[in-house]
Amino acid sequence: MTFSVRVVLSALGAAFTAYLAVGGMLWTTPVEFPLMLTASVVLFLATTWLCIFWNVRPADAPSDQAITAGLGGRAVLPAWAGVLALANVAIVPSATWYAAGEAARLESFATWSLGGIGALMAIVMVRRRPWVAWIGVALLAVEATLWIGIVNALALGVVGAVTWVGLAQLITRLLDSAARDTADLTELQRASSEWLASQEGRRRERREQVQRALSVAGPVLARTVETGGVLDDEERMEARLAEGRLRDDMRGPRLLDDRVRARLEAARRRGASVTVLDEGGLEGLDDDALAAIRGELAQALDDAHSDRLYIRTSPHEKTAVTVVGRSRLDDDPDGEEHVDLWHEISRPASDGTSPVRDGADA
Repeated sequence: MTFSVRVVLSALGAAFTAYLAVGGMLWTTPVEFPLMLTASVVLFLATTWLCIFWNVRPADAPSDQAITAGLGGRAVLPAWAGVLALANVAIVPSATWYAAGEAARLESFATWSLGGIGALMAIVMVRRRPWVAWIGVALLAVEATLWIGIVNALALGVVGAVTWVGLAQLITRLLDSAARDTADLTELQRASSEWLASQEGRRRERREQVQRALSVAGPVLARTVETGGVLDDEERMEARLAEGRLRDDMRGPRLLDDRVRARLEAARRRGASVTVLDEGGLEGLDDDALAAIRGELAQALDDAHSDRLYIRTSPHEKTAVTVVGRSRLDDDPDGEEHVDLWHEISRPASDGTSPVRDGADA
């Protein structure tokens, strides 16, 4: 559709300038230099059509000129073509009036260049050369004044040329403004769609967490209500494990898979206190990188025998997860805890290689 509109507008521009040029060939009186007059018409048509069709690639236009490009807008006119257009302003009107002769300078075939050059400057304006267009109009006005006088110049085409160029600039600016507004609205729509998608993802995640919580804690809660809170040791252990699983799912879901959950439950069953915290730093990692981190975390937990385990993500550029274990000495159960495990899981390299172990078990 865009291509069809552009072709139609280009064809209309070429047809209109050809119509103006034909007016220069309809001689109602003999002319002194017919070849010069014909050459000026040919030069005008060649330059005008070159300005219409040369380097027509809407994709070259800036993004805020998308509508203009779609409605016949063009890439910026090359500088040499702008110079050629100004050369036409200097040559074509003077050659036309000189070739027509002094007696015929006010005839329509001698003043056609006022409308023709005005149309050419309007085309130059649409092709993003406003200074060239206005310089051309000013030069045309001075030239016409010198050849036929200021009154005749204003009456026979200079006012129309100024009007065409001014309207071309106004319409171009309005279209560019509309293009910018459209781009802003498109960006807002994209941001809105992304926000809605993120909200839907969060709702889905919350639903999954609620379902998981019900599946984990539901049987324990039902048993607690059934017994009035009187649970045996095994049931109390299951309640503590359910609480731990829920806390893990809420505080560090990106660190968990079936292997890690099994290692955490095993640590809690032997009496260890386990804390899992996702404090950021894993954003942007793909599924393979997260799987590698979870695999190493499961291995580290499999070798852990600490009384307290702290598993935290890290925003550090090299470290993804830190695992710390603290225990009391066997011969001093009431003493201070000491670190008996320190393990750092490195952030996966940008080339997708698996993380390597940076820390060491204490």
